Amino acid sequence: MMPPIPANPAPVNPLRMDMIPMNYALIVAWVLFVIGVIGVLARRNLLFILMSVEIMLNASGLAFVVAGSRWGQPDGQIMFIFILAMAAAEVSVGLALVLLAYHRFGGLDADAANRMKG
Repeated sequence: MMPPIPANPAPVNPLRMDMIPMNYALIVAWVLFVIGVIGVLARRNLLFILMSVEIMLNASGLAFVVAGSRWGQPDGQIMFIFILAMAAAEVSVGLALVLLAYHRFGGLDADAANRMKG
């Protein structure tokens, strides 16, 4: 015999962070960070290297948010805001350097920096 179904089941909030285990979210952050490191080490295109650095920054931000959520503190979200500000500054400086390298060397090859003369 089946148990009776309650008339008003408790509402489920899909936005609660305690539904996702901390280990799973940290594994996702670790995988993203490893993908970013592999992209930095394996690619020769400056634009792909910048995108890989952005992936690594987002992975560290995810780890901060998850840790802050686990302990019920807003510190992780505050750190993520700082990481986003740093990423925005990195993108602006990085893209300026990419444009300079493109105009100087006619391409975005990272090995072209070895041929730079001061």
